[in-house]
Amino acid sequence: MSVDTLSVMDEEPGPLTASPTNAPTESPAESLMARLRDEAGTAGEAECARLASTTDQEELARALVAPGRPLWSRELAAYRLGCAGDRRAFEALVLLLNHRDPARCACAAHALAELRDPRTPRAAAALATNPLRSAYALHSVRLLTALRAPESAPALIATLEGLLAPEEPHWRVALACVEGLGQLGDGRARSVLESALPRPRLSGAAAEALSLLPAG
Repeated sequence: MSVDTLSVMDEEPGPLTASPTNAPTESPAESLMARLRDEAGTAGEAECARLASTTDQEELARALVAPGRPLWSRELAAYRLGCAGDRRAFEALVLLLNHRDPARCACAAHALAELRDPRTPRAAAALATNPLRSAYALHSVRLLTALRAPESAPALIATLEGLLAPEEPHWRVALACVEGLGQLGDGRARSVLESALPRPRLSGAAAEALSLLPAG
C-alpha cells in the first residue's frame, strides 16, 4: 500500500461494501475484506458479515476484547474502530502494524492514519527504529511519512542509518525511508541521503530526495 492510500474516511463506522466491478483497484477496505473472508471460512462467515456491516461501535469494541476470538475477527473490529476514530482500537492496531504478515501491517497502517491518535507517531517510530524488527518496518515507515509528525523525520533518518550496509537485506525498508525523507523535505536528512547515494538500489531515489530538500 502506498502512502497515497492513507486517506481519511467518514467518522462513523459505515459498513464495508464492495466496489463496482469496473473499479480499477481495490480500496484498503476491500482488500481487507477479501482476505478476512478467506480466513474466516465457512465457520466464520456469519460473524465476518456481521462485523463488516454493523454500525454499532460498542459491538465492535466487544469483539475486539472478547476471549477466544480468532485473529481475523479482532483485526476486522480494530480496523473498523480505527477508521471510525475510536481510540479503543489503538493498541490492537499497533500490534498489527508490527505483524509478520505484510497485509495485516498495511491495513493497520491505514486505520492508524485515520484514527489520528496522538500516540501513533511515537509508536510507529519505536517500531521503525527497532533493529530487531527491521523486516517488518516497511509500513511503519510509510505511516510515519503520511503522518508528517515531529517524530517522522528523526525516525526515518535513524532507521535509514541502520540500513546502509552494502548487503543489507531489508533494502525495501531503506528505500521507503529515502522516499519518505524526500517527501518530508527535512534538511536534517541531507547527510544520510548522501550516504545512500552509493547504494545501487537507493541511489536514484536518494538523488531525487536530495533535490527536494531545502537549499543549505
